[in-house]
Amino acid sequence: MKTPILDREYAQLLVAVQPKVIETEEENEFYLTEVTKLIQLGETISPAQERLLRLLVNLIESFEDLHYQLKSATPLEILTELVRDRGLKQKDMLVVFGSQGIASEVLNGKRGISKAQAKALGEFFKVSPSVFFEN
Repeated sequence: MKTPILDREYAQLLVAVQPKVIETEEENEFYLTEVTKLIQLGETISPAQERLLRLLVNLIESFEDLHYQLKSATPLEILTELVRDRGLKQKDMLVVFGSQGIASEVLNGKRGISKAQAKALGEFFKVSPSVFFEN
């Protein structure tokens, strides 16, 4: 079987960028920068540049899949992050929990989130109530 002949432009791009399996953060950042440059070409991107772009994206995805796996968050961690992210206080959660005591217990992890509360939290934060269910 014959080896496919790379066109001159693609070969030059490969020499300039030197894509390889990404092993470090620095290499990942370098290739992310190269991807950004290629994306910024928009409709003027050549077939060779588009081919390099696909290669770099595959290399970056492989590296990030291996090194950036998200850990599962508990319903309490999700709730805490949503409250913090929106700059809310415990008293702002009274509309969901109905009382200061229950809000305090849930937000401090002393009480679980009920299904009714999960539904109310989903409506309040505009997210799926399922994020507040324990798996």
